[in-house]
Amino acid sequence: MPHALLLSGSLGQGHDVMAAACADSLHDRGWTTSTVDAMALLGRRSGAAGEAVFRRLLAVPGVYDAFHFSALRPGNRLARYTEKAAVSRLAPRVRELLDREPADLVVSVFATAAGAVDAVHREGVHVPPHMVFCTDVTPHRLWVHPSTDLFLVTSDTAAAGVRRYRPDAGVAVVPAPLRPAFYSPPSKEAAREEFGIPQDAGCVLLMSGAWGLGPVAAAAEALGRAGVHVLAVAGRNRELEARLRAAERREPRVHALGYSDRVPALMAAADLVVTSSGDTCSEARAIGRRLLLLDVVPGHGRDNLQHELELGHADVTGAAPRDVVRAALAALQRPTPPPSVGSVRAPWEAAFGAALSGLGLS
Repeated sequence: MPHALLLSGSLGQGHDVMAAACADSLHDRGWTTSTVDAMALLGRRSGAAGEAVFRRLLAVPGVYDAFHFSALRPGNRLARYTEKAAVSRLAPRVRELLDREPADLVVSVFATAAGAVDAVHREGVHVPPHMVFCTDVTPHRLWVHPSTDLFLVTSDTAAAGVRRYRPDAGVAVVPAPLRPAFYSPPSKEAAREEFGIPQDAGCVLLMSGAWGLGPVAAAAEALGRAGVHVLAVAGRNRELEARLRAAERREPRVHALGYSDRVPALMAAADLVVTSSGDTCSEARAIGRRLLLLDVVPGHGRDNLQHELELGHADVTGAAPRDVVRAALAALQRPTPPPSVGSVRAPWEAAFGAALSGLGLS
């Protein structure tokens, strides 16, 4: 059977979701796959340090915006230095993986991983066809390398972003893939019964990525006081989960959750999804839920937010709890959109299959 190596990155959960979607599609075609976390390949100390630096950049207002728009997007000396430091450690690990477990395809869903594969190629080592998958609406410079055979993106804007750096790049625009459960969510009635939400109540799902960025707990409590039931998800942020549990004790309309694999059902139970920009937006659209976007992710998050607004059935709010409440109450009065075309798997499978065929892989 053909084998694929998928290179993800554990900064947030979006990279892992895309890697899993590709793996599922490859398995259905008779492939075997291995998914490897590029951050883990850097080693415990370096991986943890890299994540800590990234979190710090996000935490200080304006710093990541400056780094993204002034360094990553043009690919200046600072960006290249940052990439070189990580790739110099990662490329030997990738080469070892390919030596130990030869692959017929490499799929990178993480920018640093894409750079590492390119570095291995430049060493003269044989590298199988290399596909890079980026769901950002404007890929930055470190996503794009000369040896990549095909770029998968989810919008024409992103395709133009890739060609900014490589005008001759092979690019395929594909639908955003979903985890299998999003293609067959429960009914709203069944989902509300599961989570204890009254059938006639207004309800929002409040979440902000795996890291729980922004004042989620304060916004959840404020929404509850305003009379709205709130399914509040902390992701992998343990401190946020503790604050949500405390808010739940004070305000009975707050329903606190930590990390949950029941997001399709949570979305089905809600009338509105309040979230940061990211792959969660495609999931909410597939189920047919209006979006209220928290402007809390700087850099690429701002680009992605603008794109989601352009797609429609979405509003934006600042992170202050009073702003979230005002915007959510207004959004709950607007019509519910129908499920998007992404609610069926066939378009993704057709596009992914065409991408494989374009690489000479059936």
